[in-house]
Amino acid sequence: MLSKEFKTKGPSARLDEIASAANLTPEEKALFAQYGSLDSAVANRMIENVFSTYALPLGIATHFTINGRERLIPMVLEEPSVVAGASFAAKLAQPNGFTASSTEPVMIGQVQMVGIPDLKKAQDAIQANKARLTEKANAKDPMLVSRGGGVNDIQTRMLKTGRGDMLIVHLHVNCQDAMGANAVNTMCEAISPDLEALTGGQARLRILTNLAIHRTATATAIWTKDALAESTKNTLTGEQVVNAILDAYEFAKNDPFRACTNNKGIMNGIDAVVIATGNDWRAMEAGAHAFAVKNGQYTSLTTYSKTPEGHLKGEITIPVAVGLVGGATRTHPLAKICLKIMDVKSARDLGEVLASVGLAQNFAAMRALSTEGISRGHLKLHAKNIAVMVGAQGDDIDRIAAQMAQEKNVNAARAKELLEKKA
Repeated sequence: MLSKEFKTKGPSARLDEIASAANLTPEEKALFAQYGSLDSAVANRMIENVFSTYALPLGIATHFTINGRERLIPMVLEEPSVVAGASFAAKLAQPNGFTASSTEPVMIGQVQMVGIPDLKKAQDAIQANKARLTEKANAKDPMLVSRGGGVNDIQTRMLKTGRGDMLIVHLHVNCQDAMGANAVNTMCEAISPDLEALTGGQARLRILTNLAIHRTATATAIWTKDALAESTKNTLTGEQVVNAILDAYEFAKNDPFRACTNNKGIMNGIDAVVIATGNDWRAMEAGAHAFAVKNGQYTSLTTYSKTPEGHLKGEITIPVAVGLVGGATRTHPLAKICLKIMDVKSARDLGEVLASVGLAQNFAAMRALSTEGISRGHLKLHAKNIAVMVGAQGDDIDRIAAQMAQEKNVNAARAKELLEKKA
């Protein structure tokens, strides 16, 4: 899809290739060339008290094949090695790449009911009136219903708290291609008076949860022993790399301290794509970390195993509360074009891309950590940031970064010494 020389080209030449590969219009390409196309009028409508905009690097992850389709993955973030790591992992997973699937885009809205005199009687009353409550909630978004979405179930949960027993009502809402927060919240508010009448209690909070356990995406990939051996320049056998990664996985699976950092690495990749598409990365973070503790202990979001042939199989399942309509996905001009570059057609499709990127990012980190160590690749890229920080410009940035990486001594003091030595 992109040339072999893509990595070595400058930003302008890379943009030319991406524009050609993604069939961008001249106007769309021009927005990227401006290095930040969010004008003050658009920004002022997105949040309060706007006085400027803030730019972050926008890179492209390559080599991704997801469900048989080649994909270019836009990523917005400031951390070195993430784009390179995801691309490298995707390349090693070739030719089959990633197999991904997803559930229906069902979000959960919660209504907190307090002061109910008889919880069991209240639950029965709600269940007996489920059809009427569903109809009233769906009336708030007929457009969503016409597209096959809307409330498809109402459930209740008893909750014991320090403020007394509560009844939590869950609305299961198929949000189609929307993330769904506004629609779900409106539906929760619409049926609250009816819930009060049915239960004799009071409705307090009426809001969706970001723990989207019914809206998930799963991705799997297999990295062969030959590819793994080649990735270390045959300093290790494929079997040694497989076993090293399996040991690293067991560490993350059983130790929450390691699992926390393991999952942060997963979200490095996922968040970068979520931001690029104008979705809510904070919702994705909250949902993912809550999902990681769903069985009572915080653990890895990924799993790894050995195939009968001795290859490495990786898998991830994550909640994916993302959409293609509403919010910044439609107001931010670059978000719309990033979706075009990825050739994403539905919210479920986007979720499957996110799961694949998260698995790739995790594999890249696990492979590096369990073989040559994380510093080799990460610090080489970080060295450029250090060089810039001490005042290096132009060719001096690459010269100083290369010297520090060679010495394995990447810090501001050494960068300043190298800069002053030339002067």
